[in-house]
Amino acid sequence: MPTSRPDRSSRRSFLRTTATMSAGAFVARYASYGLTAFGASADAQQAKAKSKEDAVAMMRAQMGKIPIEKTQLGSGLVMLSGPGGNVVVLHGSEGKIVVDSFVQPAWPALKSLIDGLPGGAIKTLIDTHWHFDHTDNNGSFRKAGATVLAHENTKKRMSEPHDLLGMHFEPSPASALPTETFPDRKLLQANGEQIALFYVPPAHTDSDIVVQYRGANVVHMGDVFFNGIYPFIDAGTGGNINGMVNGAERALKLVNTRTKVVPGHGPLGDRAALDRYRGMLATVRDRVQKLKTAGKTLEEAQAAKPTAEFDEVWGKGRLTPNDFVALVYKTL
Repeated sequence: MPTSRPDRSSRRSFLRTTATMSAGAFVARYASYGLTAFGASADAQQAKAKSKEDAVAMMRAQMGKIPIEKTQLGSGLVMLSGPGGNVVVLHGSEGKIVVDSFVQPAWPALKSLIDGLPGGAIKTLIDTHWHFDHTDNNGSFRKAGATVLAHENTKKRMSEPHDLLGMHFEPSPASALPTETFPDRKLLQANGEQIALFYVPPAHTDSDIVVQYRGANVVHMGDVFFNGIYPFIDAGTGGNINGMVNGAERALKLVNTRTKVVPGHGPLGDRAALDRYRGMLATVRDRVQKLKTAGKTLEEAQAAKPTAEFDEVWGKGRLTPNDFVALVYKTL
């Protein structure tokens, strides 16, 4: 059975990876770039844009150094963890189906690992949502001959410019966009496995999907599930705390006590880990909602410490309790 608590080695790797999605820490880390210090002049605006683009390059380089760790999920099914969350590969004679793709600098190592698995060539890449640490190698997969499958909002979001956590993203080139999209559900068959894709109404973003491997009893939740750390919520592209709670509740209906639950970031989990996560989210949401309804400002809500009982377990990452309270408050 999978566990919900990582050993020290995997937890260190986990924290390095999930640090990329921490709002407060990210802004603080790149304060030397002066991301909030520019005026409105054209030169200043250009400098600000360049700084944000440099921040993306730095983040890619930092994440790309994280080693890839391999976990067997079942016959023909493996999880790869490290430079951009968790990747799952289904491999067999009918080809390889990959979920998520790490950041660009990790491509040579990722491709080598995938090629080293038994079975045919890479057939399909599935994006769990639009964020760069999950879609950054779409173009490389397409060059390798793969179809790229995603929810329709993933293609939409990748086709737009975005400012996120102190970084600026230009629209992805056409060569890196999904080649096939779906609005709600999609079913694939390969290597004796049935893979069901389900859209999750806006949660982490408005482009999230859950991937269920029905034969192997494995579920990949993307960033709807952060295991062991407070989750980032991208309000700029539709994310909200109610959606995160609902997404966890929907996923609980798909799993049983033997299901291996793959989070977007963090160690492999199980139903109990997912239920603890749902409970934490719902409790913090309800407390913050009560404070906000009572007219408390964000600062007053943070001072009330609505996450206090969870901080020992969930507050070990770069997203501080106050950061998480701010995300919850602002999306209610």
